[in-house]
Amino acid sequence: MRYDVCVLGSFMKDLVASADRRPLPGETLHGTGFAEHLGGKGVNQAIAAARMGARTAIVGTIGSDRYGEEFVELLESDGVDTSWVVRHPSLGTGVGLPLVLPDGGNSIIIVSRANAAITPTDVEAFADVITGSRVLSVQLELPIAASAVALRLAAAAGVTTILTPAPVGPIDPLVAADVDILVPNEVEAAALTGLDCDDETQVPVIARKLADEWDLRGCVVTLGARGAFVVDRSSGAEVWVEPHRVATVDTVGAGDAFCGSLAASLASGADLIAAVRLANAAGALSTTVNGAAASAPARAAALALLNQ
Repeated sequence: MRYDVCVLGSFMKDLVASADRRPLPGETLHGTGFAEHLGGKGVNQAIAAARMGARTAIVGTIGSDRYGEEFVELLESDGVDTSWVVRHPSLGTGVGLPLVLPDGGNSIIIVSRANAAITPTDVEAFADVITGSRVLSVQLELPIAASAVALRLAAAAGVTTILTPAPVGPIDPLVAADVDILVPNEVEAAALTGLDCDDETQVPVIARKLADEWDLRGCVVTLGARGAFVVDRSSGAEVWVEPHRVATVDTVGAGDAFCGSLAASLASGADLIAAVRLANAAGALSTTVNGAAASAPARAAALALLNQ
């Protein structure tokens, strides 16, 4: 079966605490709430792509534990093919520990566990699903060597490749060479360029710099409540995509909803600018729902917001 989107990515059980502020070093702070959600950038993006109507497969590693089974059930309920998900016999499924503030902002600690066990050999064994997809979406929560192999296989087969550079860190030039579309948020874009996204006049400079240095087809800098800026080198277009005003309750997973929706739209044949506009609406809607994977909207809802 040919897929629209293949996601190589992580599985993270999110144990979410809410608090009025971040604790100071050494401080114990009373929280205001707690919840458990299934997340991880790979899972979030795969579900987002599937809810946008894309035939989606996911490649990754879970533990042989209760959390792992919860992920399989969730993904399959949304129509994501989990045939390429490996169950590690001894390492547990990854966990994330987000802290959510009253304004919806968040900070997250991740513990990779089974996610860190995936190897380049594992990825090579799944070459058929990667090269048989229209779009491959990759993040940096998995070992870079495994991600590099997936990107190389996809690029050689003419598959459109998307990289979310999170968690951000030094990027191997060999990895960058196989990326078509880079989607950093403002923190990641600043870390990759040394420039400040808080100054909106610098955002186009940052996007152009990344597009030129990485020889990208496109660069999309996402700015949360400030929208996104797109450099599309295929068409020569540079566009500010305005934000949508929504009642934000939780921003966890918003970037992943954006990227999964972007992958689905590109796989359907949309050009980059149109795909970003729809992804921007999907990302905004995801902030109106608590949780990560659960917050990804259906395509109809994203289209409705976009067309308002």
